[in-house]
Amino acid sequence: MSMVIHLASHCAAPSLPATGTPEPIQHFADAHNALAMALHYLRQPSGNVPGATRKAVQALAALRRLNVPTKDIQNPETSGGA
Repeated sequence: MSMVIHLASHCAAPSLPATGTPEPIQHFADAHNALAMALHYLRQPSGNVPGATRKAVQALAALRRLNVPTKDIQNPETSGGA
């Protein structure tokens, strides 16, 4: 009888988010990386337009996470509302 050693798979431990990185910087990096991948897809000879579109949408979502509305404390009449 041979002895079998079981090894943990690569997905055994969950990946944790980068600690110490402020959220705005991470969102900006996510947007930058997604746009870089979109350009990479478009520069290929086959021109992966659906992949580039998907990455562009991901970049826009990351940029929207950066756009957090702030309330104007100095002049409340100009902040929000109709």
